[in-house]
Amino acid sequence: MENVLLVAGTEKGRESISSLLREAGGYPAITAVSCGNEARRLILDGEWDTVVINSPLPDESGEDLARMVTEQTLSAAVMLVRMEFVDEVTAIVEDAGVLVVPKPIVKQVFFQSLKLANSMRRRLVSLRSENSKLQRKIEEIKLVDRAKWALIQYLHMNEQQAHRYIEKQAMDLRQSRRDVAERIIKTYEQGR
Repeated sequence: MENVLLVAGTEKGRESISSLLREAGGYPAITAVSCGNEARRLILDGEWDTVVINSPLPDESGEDLARMVTEQTLSAAVMLVRMEFVDEVTAIVEDAGVLVVPKPIVKQVFFQSLKLANSMRRRLVSLRSENSKLQRKIEEIKLVDRAKWALIQYLHMNEQQAHRYIEKQAMDLRQSRRDVAERIIKTYEQGR
């Protein structure tokens, strides 16, 4: 289920776009606000799957808000823009991954844009998760290398012996290599 923030300057706009979102399905939680400042506060305070911006807003055109959404969060951003401004707005926001939908809204185009935006968001979340795993792995490798260096320096092991020692300790103690490496570093690098 998708959590949607709708930003539209008029009550009529909020009602009609909310209705379209409900019709599209999968959007039971729709929070509607009337200006960019209010939207920014909510975006920074919570997590949103999708942010739909009906441009222009009373306090801004919406491009900066849309860019902020995609640059500072994992939310998908969809901007609704009058037909005559679509190319101009697209040139401003497309590099940030914002989807621009022309007004008047054609239901099928809007629905497809929502699906595409959410597909992009899910892919981004997946890549962010994968990146975090790789960062943790790199950190573990650095710790293990530091621990090996400590064993080489203080216990006069060679690199292969130090590696084997860490692996064996991890197996024997049923701990991760990271935990063993941290213990070794703590033991031998305390006085440095």
